[in-house]
Amino acid sequence: MPGLLDRMVRRATVSAVTPVTPSMVQIGVSGPALRDLSWAPGQHLNVLPGSPSGLIEALRKGWRSYTIWDYDPRGSLELRVVTHGHDGPGARWAASVQAGDEVAVTPPEGRLVVRPEAPYHLVVGEETGSVAMGAIARAVPVGAPVYGVIEVDTPDDRPEMPRGAELDWAYRNGASAASSPALLGALKALRLPDEPGFAYVAGEARTCQKVRAHLIHDRGWPRGNVRLHAYWTA
Repeated sequence: MPGLLDRMVRRATVSAVTPVTPSMVQIGVSGPALRDLSWAPGQHLNVLPGSPSGLIEALRKGWRSYTIWDYDPRGSLELRVVTHGHDGPGARWAASVQAGDEVAVTPPEGRLVVRPEAPYHLVVGEETGSVAMGAIARAVPVGAPVYGVIEVDTPDDRPEMPRGAELDWAYRNGASAASSPALLGALKALRLPDEPGFAYVAGEARTCQKVRAHLIHDRGWPRGNVRLHAYWTA
């Protein structure tokens, strides 16, 4: 009979680790247990490095939460993880992981998903949020307009993004991403249609809150038209 941990997680193997930018890697994870997961672009999952023998060991090691960049229901998924400028356990694991490493993952979850009925879609975030923003932009219905601002440190840190030619980019040039004025300033300068669309906002907590406040108070968007996911804070 499977233990409690095996009823909670799917066990898999790291299949590839590929640099995306100087500050980001793409991590492939695959295995039969990953077949036919229920996933919507923008959702995340929890990763536990290694092959823990039970729930107590798993809780002691600690989980890492990552957004899924892409998923193949035949049994593989791709994560994109920022490795520079962040010193949490998630970034440390991503900087050291190798193909062949064993992992346990939880099923995908989260409410930061595409609203297909929106008249247009606005994606806003820095590096950590760019993974969800890219997955969402890829899933937006054909013909639906996409606007957005993605902040990175320098132009070298720009990852390839679905519909990236339709997005604006902001650079903070060595400044902190926490409460970043670069992202908010670029959003304030962005020309949007007069009517509200639907906004997907992800990244550092205080910056996300400022983005939401701008859309609601300065642009008059309904609160329900802004979906926010704060991944970290300084």
